[in-house]
Amino acid sequence: MLPPIETDALVIGAGPVGLFQVFQLGLQGFHAHVVDTLPAVGGQCLALYPDKPIYDIPGLPVCTGRELADRLLLQTKPFAPTFHLSQEVAEVAQQPDGRWLLQTTVGTRFLTRTVFIAAGVGAFVARSLRLEGIQAFEDQQVHYQAPEPETLAGQRVVINGADETAVQAAVDAANQKRSGLNAPRSVTLLHRKDVFEAPAPLLAELAALRAADALRVTVGQAVGLQTHDSTPGPRLTGLQIATADDEELTLPVDQLLVFLGLAPRLGPLVNWGLAMERKLLPVDPVSCGTELPGIFAVGDINHYPGKRKLILCGFHEATMAAFAAAQWLSPGQAPVRLQYTTTSTQLQQRLGVAPGPRH
Repeated sequence: MLPPIETDALVIGAGPVGLFQVFQLGLQGFHAHVVDTLPAVGGQCLALYPDKPIYDIPGLPVCTGRELADRLLLQTKPFAPTFHLSQEVAEVAQQPDGRWLLQTTVGTRFLTRTVFIAAGVGAFVARSLRLEGIQAFEDQQVHYQAPEPETLAGQRVVINGADETAVQAAVDAANQKRSGLNAPRSVTLLHRKDVFEAPAPLLAELAALRAADALRVTVGQAVGLQTHDSTPGPRLTGLQIATADDEELTLPVDQLLVFLGLAPRLGPLVNWGLAMERKLLPVDPVSCGTELPGIFAVGDINHYPGKRKLILCGFHEATMAAFAAAQWLSPGQAPVRLQYTTTSTQLQQRLGVAPGPRH
């Protein structure tokens, strides 16, 4: 086992508040590692409403969830955070020296002095297709993330879903088929309606591929599996579909890609030894510190009197937590001095906009 990554700060959650936490920690001179269950930075904004307008971000009359995530990621650039995506913190244990040892679901370990939980309403995980016996085929023939292209070579591929991720996966598989490189045998996009939610250029590409018979669309809902006994174990061979006309048909399938959206869940967080109230973490509103020393909670996951679940309130909490953490990391020293980016040479050096050392 590799030794843990040692750091002063670990941020759990790469949504808007988590990204602003990275920025505020950077202003205090601390580099942060960031863990998120999603494969891309952006959190709930990117997962649930990437193209919907947001109107209550100070200084931005309107922006989409995707634009906000992109701007906040750009703002963290001077501090070069290290992202660990597509993994979830599974275990947390305090060490004899007061530091925290954390391990993720893929085995990454961290030894950190402070932890910032910016988990929103929980870790976002893919909604599963609830069919009896499907678990036996997950990660082999059933996928909740797009597999490597070679996995689809020569296979009858069915993509179940209607959002941008599903449409993109169908378009990619159809283009893979047309290119002849690792070409799938067939590509089918399945949804209960012939209506899909994706950017206009992507929908236009989908329509062109349908017209060219590079993929087909089947309207219906999966209700069962068709399997075949083989060695070393049973194989998924078909998906039973109920149509809008109350008919049933079977789609041949070798690889099933399921994109039914994401759902939040608290997951292992409930086992970390933190006090919880109605699935929220109570914090001191002055520091956003939890009852455990060195662990802070910011954004929608926390609670205190007067709490409002707004992104801009999360930004305030990230600022308070960064100041409190800076004091925590320097015990016995004078209170952390308030500085302004407009006038502080030290902060400007950290931001890379003034000559001199960056910390």
